[in-house]
Amino acid sequence: MARPNVVIFLADDQGWGDLSYHGNRDLSTPHIDSLAKEGTRFDRFFVGSVCAPTRAAMLTGRTHLRTGVTGVSTGRERFHVDELTMGEIFKGAGYATGAFGKWHNGTQYPNHPNARGFDQYYGFTSGHWGQYFSPMLDHNGTFVKGEGYITDDLTNKAMEFIGEQAKAKKPFLAYLPYCTPHSPMQVPDEYWDRFAKKDLVMKHRDPKLEQPLHKKAALAMVENIDWNVGRVLKQLDDLGVADDTIVIYFSDNGPNGFRWNDDMKGKKGTVDEGGLRVPFFIRWPGKIPADSEVEEIADAIDILPTLTDLAGIARPEPKPIDGVSLKPLIMKEGGEWPERILYSTFRGKTSLRTQRYRLSNRNELFEMEKDPGQRRDISGEEKEKTAELIALKEAWYESVRPKGKEIRSFTVGYPGSPYTQLPARDGEASGGIKRSSVHPNCSYFLNWASVEDRITWDVEVATAGRYRAEIRYTCPEGDLGSEIELSFGESKVSGKVTVPHDPPLIGESDDRFPRDESYVKDFKAMALGVIELKKGVGDLTLRALKIPGRQAMEVRLLRLTQVE
Repeated sequence: MARPNVVIFLADDQGWGDLSYHGNRDLSTPHIDSLAKEGTRFDRFFVGSVCAPTRAAMLTGRTHLRTGVTGVSTGRERFHVDELTMGEIFKGAGYATGAFGKWHNGTQYPNHPNARGFDQYYGFTSGHWGQYFSPMLDHNGTFVKGEGYITDDLTNKAMEFIGEQAKAKKPFLAYLPYCTPHSPMQVPDEYWDRFAKKDLVMKHRDPKLEQPLHKKAALAMVENIDWNVGRVLKQLDDLGVADDTIVIYFSDNGPNGFRWNDDMKGKKGTVDEGGLRVPFFIRWPGKIPADSEVEEIADAIDILPTLTDLAGIARPEPKPIDGVSLKPLIMKEGGEWPERILYSTFRGKTSLRTQRYRLSNRNELFEMEKDPGQRRDISGEEKEKTAELIALKEAWYESVRPKGKEIRSFTVGYPGSPYTQLPARDGEASGGIKRSSVHPNCSYFLNWASVEDRITWDVEVATAGRYRAEIRYTCPEGDLGSEIELSFGESKVSGKVTVPHDPPLIGESDDRFPRDESYVKDFKAMALGVIELKKGVGDLTLRALKIPGRQAMEVRLLRLTQVE
């Protein structure tokens, strides 16, 4: 049998309740709903409480802490070098592989998607992007300008890839990790207009917590996702490959705001049911039972072993995985399914889920079949069971928690890497320099007013040699003339800011709801010169030798390219 193609849709910050299939009457998602009706849906499917951990679990089949992923920014979102990903496994099995969207598992090689088994990549590697209309994006390591609304654009590129592979009759893995409905809350007028004046009837369990404009924007963004899912499903039909393609749809965590979620407790960032339970639908016409439901609990760590099992791919395992193949449940193969315990942790808060119970991070015990809203703590009544689960939770966390340096140095000159990008997100500032936002993703450095100030990146130079240094900057004409030095150990290179570039902030006019994160600018490239880098670990440092104006510059990123 020929191996099936695979298409994976991953929504960003979409809650379980953000689908009409699940009973939400405030929006319509017919295309996503069709996957539930034409395939198998999981009633209790769990992921991480935030973005990067879920992606790590899905791509490796391993608990995110084991992979080195401990957070969402400043290097905590990266895999260990020796992790094996879905892209690498499917590419090794002869698949064409493409990822189109928010990667969020590292920017520098060996964590860039092109270094993790994906032949084609189009999107952004950060955890947050500041503009959704024609933003700067990464296309196989080259900066390009996007074309239109980001979710539409990502889908267009994925469809081009799918069309090329179908024409070549080559099996493909197309991974579409969308960045919506994550903030900024931007969506085209066509979708916003459906909700702007709509009276929403589905309410959060505590309605006073709702923010109506944020909620409307999120639902409008989900309807846009649905339209794009529909385009891909139609393409698979038109190409005649729908019956040969496994399609998965799920989300990376609970909702990014207080809105209807079927009385579940918690949202994104929590380890309660509402922060972890998401939709999960899988369709393979003629192979996977249609309109079927699985009641057993499952997790993002199960996606990789399930797909390799369904596709008949031998999965090399340099490290043991934590997930299990869900094929027996999906295919209704019968037999006894073993009792499982699923663990969730974020920022020191850990909960666990069995088929019957949830033990919260505060060691409350809830009987989920009778109390899905976690409203009645029964730990005082079920003392023995509570003690048993607390012991299991503590032992599990001890087995997976980071034992060494939590944030590893950022790699420069990794073998095979055409360049190294060091964004402001991954740097540290001293003196008066500040970030444009308390949220590091997609931020830039500003307020560089003193020659005593520094911007540093903790790096490990993997390949010694000469590197061309380029800064993405802004600087008004009145502040020109600063002399900027880049150093690493004894090696130095310096240049002068001579070309003014003072663009406006972008994003506010497109926002449907005020953001917490940074707005963005159109940063310009400035060639700093060539620096000799020796192999080893140290601080790569930017400082100003001279600042004749109010500031030296604003810095978005540093890019290093090895030269002959």
